[in-house]
Order: sequence, then structure tokens, then C-alpha cells
Amino acid sequence: MDKVFKSTNCISLIAILLSINFFAQELPPINNFTPLEYQADNQNWSISQTEDKQIFVANNKGLLNFNGENWTLYPSPNESIIRSVHAVKQTIYTGCYKDFGYWEKDQKGNFNYQSLVKEYDLQLEEDEQFWKIISLNKFVIFQSLNNIYFYDSQENTINKVDNIPELFKLFVVNNELYYNVPNKGIFQLVNGTSKLISNHPIFTDNLVINIYAYGNQILVQTDKNGIFTLEKEPAVWGNKNSDFLSSLTVYSSLQTHSGKLVLGTISNGVVFLDQDGNIIYHINQNKRLNNNTILNIFEDADYNIWLGLDNGISCINLSLPVRIYSDGSGNVGTVYTSIVHQGVLYLGTNQGLFYKALDAASQEFKLVKNSSGQVWNLFVHKNSLFCGHNNGAFIVADFELKVLQGAPGTWCFKKIPNRPNLLLLGTYNGLGVLSLGDEGWFYRNAVDGFHISSKFVEFSKPNELIINHEYKGVFHLNLNANYTNVDSSFQHNEIEKGLYSSITKFDDKVLYAYEEGVFYYHEQENKFKKDSTLSNLSFDTSTYSSGKLIPENSNNSIWSFTNKGINFISPSKLNGDFESLFIPIPSHVRNAMIGYENITKFSENTYLFGNSQGYLLLDLYRLKAMEESFNLTLNSVQVNSLDEPLEYLPLNDATVLENKSNNLQFNFSSALFDNLYEIEYQYRLKGLSDQWSNWHTKNKVSFNNLSFGDYTFEARAKRGSKTSATQIQFPFTIKRPKLLSNLMITVYIIILLLVIITIHNIYKQYYKRQKKKIKAENQRFLEINKLESEQNLMNIKNEKLQQDIESKNRELAISTMSLIKKNEFLNSIKSELKKLTQESTAIKRILRIIDKNLNNSDDWKFFEEAFNNADKDFLKKIKTKHPSLTPNDLRLCAYLRLNLSSKEIAPLFNISIKSVEVKRYRLRKKMDLDRETSLTNYILEI
Repeated sequence: MDKVFKSTNCISLIAILLSINFFAQELPPINNFTPLEYQADNQNWSISQTEDKQIFVANNKGLLNFNGENWTLYPSPNESIIRSVHAVKQTIYTGCYKDFGYWEKDQKGNFNYQSLVKEYDLQLEEDEQFWKIISLNKFVIFQSLNNIYFYDSQENTINKVDNIPELFKLFVVNNELYYNVPNKGIFQLVNGTSKLISNHPIFTDNLVINIYAYGNQILVQTDKNGIFTLEKEPAVWGNKNSDFLSSLTVYSSLQTHSGKLVLGTISNGVVFLDQDGNIIYHINQNKRLNNNTILNIFEDADYNIWLGLDNGISCINLSLPVRIYSDGSGNVGTVYTSIVHQGVLYLGTNQGLFYKALDAASQEFKLVKNSSGQVWNLFVHKNSLFCGHNNGAFIVADFELKVLQGAPGTWCFKKIPNRPNLLLLGTYNGLGVLSLGDEGWFYRNAVDGFHISSKFVEFSKPNELIINHEYKGVFHLNLNANYTNVDSSFQHNEIEKGLYSSITKFDDKVLYAYEEGVFYYHEQENKFKKDSTLSNLSFDTSTYSSGKLIPENSNNSIWSFTNKGINFISPSKLNGDFESLFIPIPSHVRNAMIGYENITKFSENTYLFGNSQGYLLLDLYRLKAMEESFNLTLNSVQVNSLDEPLEYLPLNDATVLENKSNNLQFNFSSALFDNLYEIEYQYRLKGLSDQWSNWHTKNKVSFNNLSFGDYTFEARAKRGSKTSATQIQFPFTIKRPKLLSNLMITVYIIILLLVIITIHNIYKQYYKRQKKKIKAENQRFLEINKLESEQNLMNIKNEKLQQDIESKNRELAISTMSLIKKNEFLNSIKSELKKLTQESTAIKRILRIIDKNLNNSDDWKFFEEAFNNADKDFLKKIKTKHPSLTPNDLRLCAYLRLNLSSKEIAPLFNISIKSVEVKRYRLRKKMDLDRETSLTNYILEI
């Protein structure tokens, strides 16, 4: 079942913190696993562990496997209850109803069963069940209630020791075999022969649960009468608690690697005894075991104690350097402060001040008289214990609070430099001063001039104070010499106010810590500057939960807190530089009160961390020792194609997958069973990306729709600040699709070449045609250009001709007008001469000259030449069109072509206007023009 262990980390630790605790007993953390979580039956008969640290449990439904992250159930081979399990290296032996055998992991990471009963064709007795399996030398020994079977895996033989009726349990002590027969006593098996060791009534009247080697003695655990020495006259062991032990009904027991005894009872949970028989722990269902009936006890390689219960499985993290006191009854409450003073542990809580003597481990915490209410701070000065309380400041004397009259609600106490008989108070209303007089300590005065709640107060100089208020900021006060008034003050604006911020003094520096880091007060510059070293070692913005810093001045160390764990910052033994020990107990697991974290030195290496349900005891020395290496294991790799079920892949062979099998799922884990450290994983798939993923707690990762190619899956784990010693590597190859095989690629290349050649030829022909077309177009373009050039030249010539024509027309017009004027002038002279009454020869001669000039053919020739220059071929065209026209008709046509009126034409012919009209009429007839046609227009249009 995915992430069962991780899901129970927080639950089981919180469960312990909530457990009902009549006595003030600090207990180790417990992981509980329910049938719902491991998906099998409630009863668990036996537990064992393989060489790679995986846990195996004999369950009613089959064999359970837990790898630290996931539970897997392998059903019983004959559907019966598996009663026993025992691992030898990587082989798991089990016994059930009428069968026993072994399980081995295949290449795909799954366990397969091989029956030794079937392999050796053993004839078992009716209803024979195998309740215990142990190993001794080269033998694996299977025990039923009637027989013992010795399996030699080297020689591949099985030998049976029978004729032991009513055999109850088999034991190995000092490499020798012992067994118990009810009502008959204890026997030793020597070379296959039974030897009676003791038939003392204490051993015949009770069932023997276990036999232990104890120094030079042998101890016998009975079911109902306690523990005895195995000798002629058995002696009771553990006299101090013999009555308690004899009151228990013990079903299972174990001797740990250190010699401690663990007793599993029928109805009262589990009891831990030291080597002298003293009770270390008594843990039952009231203290959050899943069940009070302990069917089996097992110690794993990391010294965790596993309990097979009548209802579930529990793992007690005995080896963890953490012990937990929980106030399940609610009598003590939330611990805000603690201190060890004169051999007494004091707890300041939201319900009062409680105490108990350190040498009374099981003693109840008691309430200090008159202390009911919220306690904020405990402080020792001059051998007096002070209590900062919601109701004021108090001194603890004879387990009673003595009020220091007049003091308001008090947050903290601070020593005043060079004034040992004075104490400064940080109160709800500002500051106050305690003084030591002849009759003891008394409240002397309040400090005037500052009335803001002062939870965090530190001296930077004898008369200078720095005070932090998380909602208002950091204030700097200068006090007078007698500590009665504030002379001056200012606020530090170079740093921001911060939620859960704090002020403390460490390494002779005043430190201010909030989300942006740790800042120290620089006296010369009178401002706060960032301390990069402490900031980096304490927290970052992604893990910030509180700026609370707690100095441990005795060893120049300091504590800081994040949402992922606790940092213990101390000088390195090598170079003196600060280094951090990270204790990865997340804030939700340690039940921290954010902003009110508190740690007190409890003993030499042990610190008390107060929380909302009681407190934790942290053994710092053992925490450092826990930074040992651990391994990461690849449990399985599964693959499928689209919409197909997942199939397991071999883990050891180079894997080549078909192209469609390109969806892979990887399952990996570290076999760590404590709930102190959170295991985080990181992975990458080389061939897809060389970048590592972010750290996370998921132990499964899937890759879908991978393309063909070579890949290597890699993963690593981290516990706290320690990375796993091993790194998973799983190389695999996804084949090319068949359509991309080498043969097909060759075919594709050939086809591609043919296509390229074909396309080349097509384009060659196309470009050839295009070239021809372009050549033709260019030729046409050149011709068009030539024609355009010729046309332009022609246009130029035409323009020139037009200009010439226009010039000729002007000349013709001028000539015509000159001729007209000349003829008009001559006619006028002629008319005037004719008016003369006397005609003389001279006048007649003049008239003849005038007539000659009026009918001068040279004028016509000149006009005709000019007209032909101006209007080429007109006369030819009209003569061709109307051959019957006479020269005078052509002359008239020329004048009409010039659009001359009859009045203008008359002088040119030296005739009257009427005669011109007659000429026009005759010309129309010759041209055969109808009445509607204008003669002039007709001539102009030719």
C-alpha cells in the first residue's frame, strides 16, 4: 500500500503525544499499521527481516512484505494461515497449515514460493501446523506441535525429529536447542535425542514462553508467573517487580541485542525490562498501541522493536534519540518554557507551573501552588527561580509562587550589566525593574517613557536596550543611570517588522531574526546588518516558520526552527566556523507553537523541546550519530503499452523494450522505519533529461509515451542532510518502431533518393521550361522595349512632324490670309479704279496687272505646295475618291479643308460670294452628297 509508512509518521507521533499518560513517562515514538493500511487480516503471528532490511510478516492472509514505503501481500500458498516466518539472508522461510517452504525474489522483484514439503515429498501428520522457524548453524529448523524438521540447504536434506508429543515451543540458547513440553518441563535436544533439563513444578505448571542467556545463567520466561533462573531450584528474577511480572499473562517475549527483555502480554501491551529487571517502559493500548495482545516480538537490524498484534502491527523506534512526554489527560497543557533547577524539572504551561524530581522517572507532574494560569518564562538568577506569568512576576520557593507585588504580566527577565542586584522585566506594559533587598527580591519600579509590550528585550550596552515588537518593529532605547526613565529612543527602520520575529543575544551580538534572515546590531554604525553565515545556517524563505532563536551559551551554540526541522548551530571542532546539525522533525510532527518555540538543556547531551502536547527529549549526541549511511533499493519496474496492463521487468538484465512498450513506472524505497526523519527522493531519466528532479516524498515515478532510444533511470534518497550511499541505475532501451528499422530506413533512403532524383528531374525540366519561358519573355521584353523605343522615336518624330505641320499650317494660314488680303486689296483698288469716269490706257493697264495678280497661278502653286506639306495626300485622297473633280474643285476643297468661309474663299477665286456658293453647290453634286451632309464636315473628315 503506497506511502503507508510516510502516512503514519505524523499520525503515530501525534498519537503518542495525545496518549493518556498517568505517569510522566517519556516514551519512544511508535509507528502503527492497521489492517486497512497493509490490506490484509488483523492477526500477525510472526515477523522477520531480510539482509536488505525489508520486513516480512506472517499474516492470516499470507506473507506481508514492507519495504519502508509500501506493503505487499503474497497470498498463502494453500490459502491457510501463515503462522511463522524466518529470513536467512535473502531467503524467507514460512510455515503454515500442512506446509512449509521458502520464498525467493525473482528477477522482476517479486517473491515466489517453493514448498519443501512437496519438494521432499514429506508425509505430514493430520492438521499439522508450523508455529516457529529458527536457524542454527547450517540448519533451518521448522517446529510444529508434534515434530521438528531440520532443513540443510547446503546438503539439500531434511531430517525429522519426531515422537515429541505436545511440543509447545522451541528455543536456541547459546547455540543449543531447548524445547518445552507442557506438564513435563524443559528439554534439550542433543544429536537428535531429547534430554530432560528441568521438570520443576514452576516449569511444568506453566507454559515456557522463552529462554534467555543471561551472563552465566539461563532465564526462563513463563506465561503467568514471571521469570526464573534455570537451575535445580529456580529463583525468581527481577525481585523488584516480581509481583507485577507475575500478574501478566505473557504470550511472546524477546531478548534485545543489549540484553534488555521485552514481554508481550495477552491483554496489557508490552513491557520493557532492563538487565536488572527494572521496568523501562510499559506501553499498551492506552499509550497508542494498536492492540493489547502481542502475538510476536521482533528486533530489526536498526534495533526497532516490531510487534505482531492481534489487530495490526506496531513498530517501536527504541533506537531513536527521541523520547516523548504527552499530556493526553490535558492536566499539564502546552509547554511554553522549562528549566532544570536543583534537581527538579519545571514546566511552564498555559495552565500553570508544574514540577517533578528528575530522579523520579514515573512520578506525576505536580502543580506549583498559586501558579494556575499562563506561564511565559522561567529564569534563574543568584540561585533564585523567577517565573514570568500572565498575572505578573513571581519567585518560586518551596514549590509555591511568591508574588512580586506590583509587577504586570511578565514576558521575560534580563540581567542588567554590572548590576547583579537588579533585574529588568519585559512586561505587557513596557519595562520594569526588580531589586534585591535585605528581605529578598521586590518590584522596584516601572520604566517611564516606553509603554509598548516588550516580549523580546536585549541589552546592547549597559544603558541601551533593543526591543522587538513583531507588529510594530524594533525600538532602541537609552535609559538613565538608575533605570527609571527612557532618556531617548528611536526605531530601527533599516530592518522590517516581521511576523514571528525575535531578538536575542548570541556571541556578544544582538541578533534580530525574521523571514528575510538573521541580522546583527553593528554598534559603530548604529544599525542592523545581515549575518550571512547565520542566515544561511538558520533558514531560508521557503522553510521559514519562525524567527525564534534560542542561544545555548554554555557551548556557544544556538537553535533555530523551520517548517522542516530544527537546526543546532555550533562551532566546528576543526576550524571554529559555525556549522549546523539539521534535525528533520517537521513543525507539524513536533507540534510546535510557532513563535513560542522553547528548548532547555535537560542533561549533558539531552535537550527538552516544549510543544503543544507536552515535550520531546532530544539526545543530541545520538542525533549526530544517526548521520549514518543508508541504501536505496529499486523494488520494481513495470511497463505497458497504451491501454494495456502493467507488466514487471527484470531488474538485473539489460532491458530492451518494444516500441509500443514505452510507459514505465519505477518503485524504489529505503528500508528505514523510524518516524523522526522524513525520507525524500530525487530522480532523473538520462536520455530524456540530465536534470535531477526536486526532492519529494513520493517513491514512485512514471514516464509515459517515451520515444525510442537509450535511457538510464537514476534515483537517490535523502534522510535529513544525509544522502543515500547507493544510487539506483536502471538502463533500458526502447526499440525503434518496425517502420523505422534499419531495413526500412534503407528502403526509405532508396525511396527518398528516387524521389529526390525524380523531383530533381521534374524541377530540372521545370527550370528548363522556365528558362525557355524566361528567355522568350526576355526576348519579348527586348522586342517590346525595342518597339517601345521605336514607338518613342516615332512619337518623337511625330511630335516633330506635328510641330512641322503646325508650323506649315501656320505658314499656310499666314499665306492664305496674305493671299486673301492681297486679293481683297487688289479688288478694292480695282473697284476704285473702275469708278473713275475717265478711262485711260494707264488705268486699263493697271486693271490688267491687277487681274493678272488676282488670277496668278503662281499663288495657287505656292498655296498648293504649302497645303500639301501641311496636309499630305489630302488632294490625292479626294481626287482618288472623286475622280471627276477639276483643279478648281480641288482648290475649293483645299479652302474648305482649311475651314474657310465663303466670304473668305471669294477673294481667293476673285469671284463673288454668291459665285462661291454656286461652286460649293456644284461640288456637292459632283461628290454626290445628300442634303443632310455638311460639305465642310465631309471634307474635314477625309
